[in-house]
Amino acid sequence: MCGITGFLSESLDRSLFNNDQTIKKMSDSISHRGPDDSGIWTSEPDGISLAHRRLSILDLTQAGHQPMESISGRYTISFNGEIYNHIEIRADIENIDNSITWKGHSDTETILAAFEVFGIEQSLLRFTGMFAFALWDKKYKTLTLARDRIGEKPLYYGWQETKLGKSFIFSSELKAIKCFPEFNDEIDRGSLALLLKHGYIPDPYSIYKNIFSLQPGTMLEISLGNKIPKITKYWDTAEVIKKMSQNQFIGSPEDAVDELEALTTSAIKGQMISDVPLGAFLSGGIDSSTIVSLMQIQSSTPIKTFTIGFNEKGFNEAKFAKSIAKHLGTDHTELYVTAEEALKVIPDMPSIFCEPFADPTQIPNYIVSKLASKDVKVSLSGDGGDELFAGYSRYDHVNSLWKKLSYLPLPIRKTISNSIRAVGGKSIYDHKSIQIISDIKTKLISGSDVFGYETLDELYAHVVTNISYPEEVVIAGHTKKTKLDSLKPDFGDISSIELMMATDTVSYLPDDILTKVDRSSMRASLEARVPFLDHRVMEFAWSLPLSYKIREGVSKWPLHQILKKYIPEELTKRKKMGFSVPLHEWIRGPLRNWCEDLIDAGRLRREGYFNEDIVTKKWIEHREGNKNNITFLWPILMFQAWLDHQ
Repeated sequence: MCGITGFLSESLDRSLFNNDQTIKKMSDSISHRGPDDSGIWTSEPDGISLAHRRLSILDLTQAGHQPMESISGRYTISFNGEIYNHIEIRADIENIDNSITWKGHSDTETILAAFEVFGIEQSLLRFTGMFAFALWDKKYKTLTLARDRIGEKPLYYGWQETKLGKSFIFSSELKAIKCFPEFNDEIDRGSLALLLKHGYIPDPYSIYKNIFSLQPGTMLEISLGNKIPKITKYWDTAEVIKKMSQNQFIGSPEDAVDELEALTTSAIKGQMISDVPLGAFLSGGIDSSTIVSLMQIQSSTPIKTFTIGFNEKGFNEAKFAKSIAKHLGTDHTELYVTAEEALKVIPDMPSIFCEPFADPTQIPNYIVSKLASKDVKVSLSGDGGDELFAGYSRYDHVNSLWKKLSYLPLPIRKTISNSIRAVGGKSIYDHKSIQIISDIKTKLISGSDVFGYETLDELYAHVVTNISYPEEVVIAGHTKKTKLDSLKPDFGDISSIELMMATDTVSYLPDDILTKVDRSSMRASLEARVPFLDHRVMEFAWSLPLSYKIREGVSKWPLHQILKKYIPEELTKRKKMGFSVPLHEWIRGPLRNWCEDLIDAGRLRREGYFNEDIVTKKWIEHREGNKNNITFLWPILMFQAWLDHQ
């Protein structure tokens, strides 16, 4: 796992291409992503400069050094990620060209050879892995950026206008982009509104104007001769969901379990390939326990597993993880984190996350990544299981609510909605609310909105929203269109629960979960791998009927059936707890002064980003214990803290 950055510039200022200047500063800013090695490659006549920070995982020799040139010299690449099937791809290449001589055994060398033999897009379809890369084509003077199918690895890009011309800059993190001379760091208030709405900024946007996040499954081609990016979707998750749900698995539920176990085992086998120590996160939940079980049966030695626990009631799964680890015989490490210890890392969140990010589980994710990095360089995780196998409790809650609401004809619901608005006043924050239990938090949903939605997908988009009307909070803010605005037609004819799962798979999973995993692990110089997101596992999961995923009153039924083979049911059969911290209590107590400094009304007024009256009202309500406003406050606090670091 690594970090990449660089630029393509028409600037006449040759100092841009001085290795001791711009590109080195950009590279150094993301050194945490690759502390083992660094490299810079520049072609000044072409205006291109690439940099690479290496976390050495495969081929620890200089044969794996990047940026790396292809055998012919046509391509130069800066690559971040892992291609788990690169050995098989090497064999395919050798069958076509048996004269090829390999310098080492890195997947980067295989990638370059594949581009020479198969072309870029066809190679991308052959790759099984997680990645983001920048590729310079010497022949056609073009720069290609690409990102993996699901979005495990990040990549930002955009044009910047300088006094001497335009430059196209890119990087794994915004930190490096900020280092570019004359960078325009104007905040995009539309993106800020999205942060408040979702707790994260969905692709293709970033917190900065004119800087974008490359979408998953996408390749971008650019040149100085053609500054309009040519963007190609080589993999479309929504299309895959539609296709697989229309071609459902026809075997029995038991056959499905066997096939899923075989596919997941195969994915894990590929992801256990490493030239450095490897382990796994073990929360004690179904997903991570399944991954660890299938890892341990393939290992001749105990797998290293890691978990953290909290003493606060309702926030601790460490005891379950310990029991599971003992049963499986893993080499287990646990760390109980006090509130004081957890609080110490919160001020570091803005520097860990390159743009404002407000999922509270970012805190334990970083702590467990830091714990694991002391003993291993690679750690597998169980992320993705909830989205693929209907694991979130909100699916059932929202489905039940919609069934009740849909008994009323839409005109009547609209009338009720308008009546509530009339009674409640103009602002959303004065409306009476309907309470719905989510997975990590209690959501208070405006009654006017609930009755006013025409479709279930509109209702669900509201349920997974932190602040429904962020434009009332962000000064001069506006609501940008996102993937959540027009998804239903893309998925075809699927059930209500599957629609919610699909929505999370294309939005919440890459933009929140995988962002959190990447930034938390990479800050600790740890590579995190996610076997459930192997595209073959994902395709098969979406081919399964919903009745195979929720069966006998149990969600994630196939995973439960696999796990029963390795772990007694009494160790895993319990209500999902989630991976969270009591943040709502902390900001009333030990973090109170920190919060009040960040959202001081005078400061908010001077900075001009937020309506200080609304923020102050919500803070007082929370501070006094009258309401739990953590989902409203945390995105604002994270932005304010991030702003302090700029």
